[in-house]
Amino acid sequence: MSGAFQSLRLFGLDDFFLQSYQSLGLTGATIGRVIRADVGGCRVMCEEGEIHAGLGPSLETTPTTGDWVAIGPQGRGPHQLVAVLERRTEIARASFRTLTEQVLAANVDSVMVVSSLSNKLRLRRIERLLVIAWQSGALPVVVLTKADVADDVATALEAVAAIAPGASVHGVSAVTGEGMDGLSAELSPRTTTVMLGPSGTGKSTLANALAGGERLMETGNVRSDGKGRHTTVTRELLKLANGALLIDTPGLRAVGLVDDPDALGDAFSEIESLAELCRFNDCRHRTEPDCRVREAVADGALSEERLDSYERLRRDQARIAARNDARLRAERAAEWRRLSRETRSRFVR
Repeated sequence: MSGAFQSLRLFGLDDFFLQSYQSLGLTGATIGRVIRADVGGCRVMCEEGEIHAGLGPSLETTPTTGDWVAIGPQGRGPHQLVAVLERRTEIARASFRTLTEQVLAANVDSVMVVSSLSNKLRLRRIERLLVIAWQSGALPVVVLTKADVADDVATALEAVAAIAPGASVHGVSAVTGEGMDGLSAELSPRTTTVMLGPSGTGKSTLANALAGGERLMETGNVRSDGKGRHTTVTRELLKLANGALLIDTPGLRAVGLVDDPDALGDAFSEIESLAELCRFNDCRHRTEPDCRVREAVADGALSEERLDSYERLRRDQARIAARNDARLRAERAAEWRRLSRETRSRFVR
């Protein structure tokens, strides 16, 4: 890749994506990164600059912000995306209304789980977002915003650190600058970070502060009931002054987990480690003898709330797995009926 695509290297292009692109063997095409996905098309950063590209008719994967894509030649018509390259990581959540996954962002190196200190700390929501972060394959970072209005930042940081093993935790204020240097050090040039969290946590204000005060994102006031307004309505990849890349996302009202037991184990690693020491491999951590998890709760080493959250999220994943199995069975049955009809029609003339 030496000497080629120098501009795109600043947007995270490396050998992994370049080799994926070259393996397609497309003539007259070029590579680019989706900086915003809109209905019917995308804004894409190419070596020559930013363009708008429509969705090609043969596109098999719906592109999302952060994707690397192959773009067909313009010719006499508009640019078109002809392929979405293999993703290294992806942020996905399950839809509560359908059986499908929604990919929120792709090819991120870290996930910034954002929560506000201006209201009561929602530890259970942070845990759920951490599961999504771990399942992406990226490194989670927890950011507690609005530290300038918090009564006890240290206690909040300690509480979050206890439920976020393996993740760094920062308390920051975009107004006073408190903690911003430490958070900025987490964002390296050419790496991509996505921000996840509900509305009202100050994600857009935080993005502007990380940009050195430059107004990258529109911000809005929090409602009187403490809930935020959706000032960010789409996911957009932004380039910060230090060369890091940042994706802001609209506030998440509902966060459905996808079926990924490994991610749950990463987010609750202390419980998983204790469970391995239980007498029974299928221990439910209730009344079974020699349950190390229940012993840890009794000793005060593990909180009942933490275990309840783990069990609740594990049940959510089990329901998603069951729904996906039901969908697959229904699809296979429909395909079998279609083939049967076609076979009968050949013999009934």
